[in-house]
Amino acid sequence: MAPRLQLEKAAWRWAETVRPEEVSQEHIETAYRIWLEPCIRGVCRRNCKGNPNCLVGIGEHIWLGEIDENSFHNIDDPNCERRKKNSFVGLTNLGATCYVNTFLQVWFLNLELRQALYLCPSTCSDYMLGDGIQEEKDYEPQTICEHLQYLFALLQNSNRRYIDPSGFVKALGLDTGQQQDAQEFSKLFMSLLEDTLSKQKNPDVRNIVQQQFCGEYAYVTVCNQCGRESKLLSKFYELELNIQGHKQLTDCISEFLKEEKLEGDNRYFCENCQSKQNATRKIRLLSLPCTLNLQLMRFVFDRQTGHKKKLNTYIGFSEILDMEPYVEHKGGSYVYELSAVLIHRGVSAYSGHYIAHVKDPQSGEWYKFNDEDIEKMEGKKLQLGIEEDLAEPSKSQTRKPKCGKGTHCSRNAYMLVYRLQTQEKPNTTVQVPAFLQELVDRDNSKFEEWCIEMAEMRKQSVDKGKAKHEEVKELYQRLPAGAVKALCKECVVERCRILRLKNQLNEDYKTVNNLLKAAVKGDGFWVGKSSLRSWRQLALEQLDEQDGDAEQSNGKMNGSTLNKDESKEERKEEEELNFNEDILCPHGELCISENERRLVSKEAWSKLQQYFPKAPEFPSYKECCSQCKILEREGEENEALHKMIANEQKTSLPNLFQDKNRPCLSNWPEDTDVLYIVSQFFVEEWRKFVRKPTRCSPVSSVGNSALLCPHGGLMFTFASMTKEDSKLIALIWPSEWQMIQKLFVVDHVIKITRIEVGDVNPSETQYISEPKLCPECREGLLCQQQRDLREYTQATIYVHKVVDNKKVMKDSAPELNVSSSETEEDKEEAKPDGEKDPDFNQSNGGTKRQKISHQNYIAYQKQVIRRSMRHRKVRGEKALLVSANQTLKELKIQIMHAFSVAPFDQNLSIDGKILSDDCATLGTLGVIPESVILLKADEPIADYAAMDDVMQVCMPEEGFKGTGLLGH
Repeated sequence: MAPRLQLEKAAWRWAETVRPEEVSQEHIETAYRIWLEPCIRGVCRRNCKGNPNCLVGIGEHIWLGEIDENSFHNIDDPNCERRKKNSFVGLTNLGATCYVNTFLQVWFLNLELRQALYLCPSTCSDYMLGDGIQEEKDYEPQTICEHLQYLFALLQNSNRRYIDPSGFVKALGLDTGQQQDAQEFSKLFMSLLEDTLSKQKNPDVRNIVQQQFCGEYAYVTVCNQCGRESKLLSKFYELELNIQGHKQLTDCISEFLKEEKLEGDNRYFCENCQSKQNATRKIRLLSLPCTLNLQLMRFVFDRQTGHKKKLNTYIGFSEILDMEPYVEHKGGSYVYELSAVLIHRGVSAYSGHYIAHVKDPQSGEWYKFNDEDIEKMEGKKLQLGIEEDLAEPSKSQTRKPKCGKGTHCSRNAYMLVYRLQTQEKPNTTVQVPAFLQELVDRDNSKFEEWCIEMAEMRKQSVDKGKAKHEEVKELYQRLPAGAVKALCKECVVERCRILRLKNQLNEDYKTVNNLLKAAVKGDGFWVGKSSLRSWRQLALEQLDEQDGDAEQSNGKMNGSTLNKDESKEERKEEEELNFNEDILCPHGELCISENERRLVSKEAWSKLQQYFPKAPEFPSYKECCSQCKILEREGEENEALHKMIANEQKTSLPNLFQDKNRPCLSNWPEDTDVLYIVSQFFVEEWRKFVRKPTRCSPVSSVGNSALLCPHGGLMFTFASMTKEDSKLIALIWPSEWQMIQKLFVVDHVIKITRIEVGDVNPSETQYISEPKLCPECREGLLCQQQRDLREYTQATIYVHKVVDNKKVMKDSAPELNVSSSETEEDKEEAKPDGEKDPDFNQSNGGTKRQKISHQNYIAYQKQVIRRSMRHRKVRGEKALLVSANQTLKELKIQIMHAFSVAPFDQNLSIDGKILSDDCATLGTLGVIPESVILLKADEPIADYAAMDDVMQVCMPEEGFKGTGLLGH
């Protein structure tokens, strides 16, 4: 036998050339190789599960080869959770606690603070029994110091890649799902730690916070009149530097210490002068701490919005900072080295992610601390404060300034930590106390046990998989080879035909295109233009489908045939997409429209018929459908008749069509005492027909029953018809009414009569309607309308964005009485012949009003007013689907997605009323269907999809209220 590759090439070459009618037993054997070889190699395009000769279905091509042992299990390698050599331990992000993790890492790498915390007495002695630890229960720290001790000991000597700080976070009472202000957290925690350590007896422990972080400055005020100087001393643990308008850190420090003039209303009361005097005030730095925390005030309060916002401006800072020029007492050692950069990645003050770049005090190398992941920063990665890849608000971001050697610049750094430069090397012998080391050893033992357990589970899964592999391989080797003669000859013939056509398709496509360019000489065939545009794709899909049927349904190959009654509906749907059926008329004949078909030559049709042998065939001499021709003539006659009716009605009622000189109830015309009323909906439908009689059916009746209640009474008062209900009715002159009675079938006559009351000088005018008002039904209608306005579901409202406090929206109420311009409703397609409008009785004899229930009447009323009450959207508005029981907060979320404005930046109002109660429903706030809500955005918010962390769109945070940081 020839090698597999040569056999395969020969087999496929044969399939391209052999004619289906020439298939012999030898060809069948060749076809078997054609199918078998790809199946063994796993390149079969479909998983022919029902084909016993396809080995893809039982996976022989996989089981007979080598299998990667990792495919036998889904257990991760436990060693991936192991701490790498000479690396730091990460901290788990519990949801939104990345701001806590960054500070923990910075404090951990402060060796003096770590050493002092290790010296704190601990209640761990109660947990110890003799020289060991109680095995039956876990250690639970009782105080904040004990939590920090245990965390630092784990960060120092744990074998894990990262540890869980949930005990520490829980002890502080922090909400793991709420992101907080990192700078505020730093201040409050340092205050809490200082207060906790102040009770310690050991001075090295008691004073560690003051020694490391506490400095002193004075507010100095000098009277310009007498020169008296007053000082107010104050301690600080960080300097809060304004960055707005500055590019360098030194500029921010200079502004912090600059003089402030106290003049005018802000003058200073001088104790020496005993009066208000002009003065100057400034801050003098008296002493600086070993660790200098510089808070860059990126998160500022916006008084206009009442919320915080972030300043994304670049600030440059150096690795060496000389503070001597800024202190009052010169001559000391005030040179600082940069030791940490804390970063907020994101454009909003209420979301984003916190990361820390921290310098290892022992090795002098920089590391990036990102929760569980810790990365060494060296080479090109050593760009301090740069974490902007996912935080850019737009493509037009500010260009990063150039930085020299030893300097850096960042637009996301919010805190810089500097350490006092000393000649002494840092203490490298921070030892974990014995009782803490025992706890760490116990945790490491648990971790090692877990690693062994996971490795054993992996090994067991791999062993089972390998055993199964050998078993299946042995089974395959024992399987007898199937007889080639069992193949179905008809299936082989069909497969050969499909393969040949697939290979010929591209060539035939070029040939057909060239034939279509040439003029048709003699007789040809009609082909649908839509079919010609997509025939190659249709052919390929059809061949793939036939190929798949041969593999999956198996036909006679499996000794069974398809049920003829099976999936009839599916076949009907598929037949709608068949080639050349786009020129079939509803009667199955050639359609009469020549715009939808094209004449092609016999040669082109012959090529197409190879791929679509069952396609309908229409020679050029084939007549179009006779039934369609009759219907077309009838349609033309109907159109002519409609045009004649429309022209007659338009001529008879010119003022009603053009809406000229229409009467008005609020300004009753003097030349008549009687006016008639019809539904405005009737007028709109009639105008639509008159404008486009070929697209609409004639309006044959006046449906005034829509204006009456089930008892036959009028549903509108005279006052309401002059105001809110005026959009529902149309007033008719008496002369017009006589013409309407001739042209249309009128179900009910509704008229208003004016009566003058008085003898000589009329003192009062009364208006009487026929039929009279039905008070009971009128009351029910008003109540139902109010309920509908408060209990709607899936109604449309419009939100209009206001720019620069100016309402740029014009009055967008629809003009109901149009004259020459075509209304939006007129653009709708007319209903097909035979489809009746439910609002009108189209028959000639239906003069008797139908008896309808009150509920049916309400629904009927809604149909009548559905167009008249519709709001027309203008530029700057967006339509939203809402429900009455939806809260205002939920609406704000919808508006956020529509306008990219965060909820806390939205100021909403309706009809001059401010919408502020987020918990209130739209129904109680008076937001009804078709309402227009004005939106004023306080500030543009960038794309929220750019946030890489858990994005939180929330109202302004309540800070650390209720947490352990405030002593609760």
